[in-house]
Amino acid sequence: MSISHARYGTWPSPIDAALVAARDGRPEYLTAVGEELWWTAPRPAEDGRRALLRLTPDGRARSELPPPWNVRSRFTEYGGQPFAGQPREQDGPLVVFCHFADQRLYAFEPDGPEQRRAPRPLTPPAGRGGGPRYVDPLLLPDLGEVWCVREEFTGDRPTDVRRALVAVPLDGSAAHDPGALRELVVDGHFLAGPRRSPDGRHLLWLTWDHPRMPWESTLLRLAELDTGGTRTVVGTPRTLLGGPSEAVAQADWAADGTLLAVSDRTGWWNPHRVPLDGGPPVNLCARQEEFADALWKPGQRWFATLPDGLLAVLHGRGAARLGVLDPSDGHLVDAPGDWTEWASTLAVVGDRLFGVAASPRSGPEIVELDTATGHARVVAEEHHDVVDPAYYPDPRLRTFTGPGGRTVHAHLHPPHHPHYAAADEEAPPYVVWAHGGPTGRAPQVLDLEIAYFTSRGIGVVQVDYAGSTGYGRAYRERLRGEWGVADVEDCAAVARALADEGVADRDRLAIRGGSAGGWTAACSLVSPATEGLYAGAVISYPVLDPSSFAEVTHDLESHYLTSLIGPPDTAAARYRERSPVRRADRVRVPFLLLQGLDDAVCPPEQCERFLAALDRVRSPHTYLTFEGEGHGFRRQDTVVRALEAELALYRQVFGIERGG
Repeated sequence: MSISHARYGTWPSPIDAALVAARDGRPEYLTAVGEELWWTAPRPAEDGRRALLRLTPDGRARSELPPPWNVRSRFTEYGGQPFAGQPREQDGPLVVFCHFADQRLYAFEPDGPEQRRAPRPLTPPAGRGGGPRYVDPLLLPDLGEVWCVREEFTGDRPTDVRRALVAVPLDGSAAHDPGALRELVVDGHFLAGPRRSPDGRHLLWLTWDHPRMPWESTLLRLAELDTGGTRTVVGTPRTLLGGPSEAVAQADWAADGTLLAVSDRTGWWNPHRVPLDGGPPVNLCARQEEFADALWKPGQRWFATLPDGLLAVLHGRGAARLGVLDPSDGHLVDAPGDWTEWASTLAVVGDRLFGVAASPRSGPEIVELDTATGHARVVAEEHHDVVDPAYYPDPRLRTFTGPGGRTVHAHLHPPHHPHYAAADEEAPPYVVWAHGGPTGRAPQVLDLEIAYFTSRGIGVVQVDYAGSTGYGRAYRERLRGEWGVADVEDCAAVARALADEGVADRDRLAIRGGSAGGWTAACSLVSPATEGLYAGAVISYPVLDPSSFAEVTHDLESHYLTSLIGPPDTAAARYRERSPVRRADRVRVPFLLLQGLDDAVCPPEQCERFLAALDRVRSPHTYLTFEGEGHGFRRQDTVVRALEAELALYRQVFGIERGG
């Protein structure tokens, strides 16, 4: 097949913005309900709602709730496990879920009598702050209750929040009488992961307090349950694991009552067996690999117990592969298949294990592993190539050298097209992608948003800068006190190295990021260390002024900057020195700023202050806002407009003549 020659950035591509937007998002929160599998899935064309789907034993998947039902919690603004289900001998399953619009809990019986199939409220109407909000439900029909973590606002500030584990009657009495709700546990400022032991005698949960984040310091707490009266009572809790320099990401029970937890007490998140008597935990697989990731949402699962005593685990360095671990000897066998990344959601039905997996050649799909035979297959949300896979990028894992000789991990996606190439003497333009978090990482999977650019001749490099997860606690802690410096330096080191190698055009480099990545992109425009490096930037729903961020953001991250930059009272100068708002006069290149108007994590106020400061220097920019969008874009029309505006910016700053 002949190859045509055209300048980078001008190649025609069948991957348009509408195609990218229609396939934005992935399945989440796989849950076994008896012999069935349930999950939530994105619907960008339906105002970005999350649909609730069900895979029955006959292999059919169907949506159980029509629009506008939106199964999604706003707990800490990022959400978490929004539903639970329980099989019944008659009338099919009972399902309880959180509806995004009002954050109330609802119950419904999809196979029951007609009058019970419609969702009915279990909790009172929304009050102050659009709450209360509920997450991570435990459905306990034997008690006539559903237990879940409740978040309620006690004042007008975003940080006026109280959390507790509550018991909600399944008879719906609390929908009209808030006094019917019972508080079971109030422990620490944050509470997550409640799990009742198989014998019903114990309850565990995770807790932490400001200024720590859950990947810095959490406690695994245990209490006895008193079931002697008419109502179950939670006893006095005690700490079994965790501390100031230890983070427990997940804890759960094996079928035989063994307590298991993933802790980074060794510097890596490894699975442990935790004695109930307070004895020392036993590391079940002592590897310099991560068996968990940052706990951003309650209900994330990196391990699941199997009926035969084995453990399904997600593990790796800079990736999450699925494996089956024998806790008796630490032997670990990886699941077959080409999937390179498994999401933090697992469900077990008998000998079958379910997860959400993807690869550089396939998007997220629900995969079943038969642990008895070792056979793996796709059972739902199957990836279908909507265009010729020849247009997909060919990613490469790279390591670069940052300041002081430190290692920087990255995923390189060179320009790629089956029918076009550039002249040999031309180096391609490249965009550096800074991920959000900043405690997060870039997965090595097929991303049509990346393919949108690489198939047009614009390279992408995703940088797992200092502070990223996947490489151990020490790598995460490189960012302590250095946010706005180390992340900026690592991204710049990768960009410069690509230019030095001749892989990228030194005069056609840009940077983009959202949320914490938006901060990194904005800081890269005003930092003396990166002056003249980038020709432009795309900044989405960013942090732009750390000094005021704690006052306007949500409760979860209101003290995050204490570790990222320093204590506000003693590091005030550092906050001022790194603020893009205060250094707006240093911006010299065009940029695109994208912001959701309903963003409670990074409110529009930060963007407005940045733009006001820019008016004095009149740096060229475009500011696009989106009604109905929060922190991260979900609606199809939003994603289309944002992506097309981003491409327009690159054409401008890279000097690309519109073609194709």
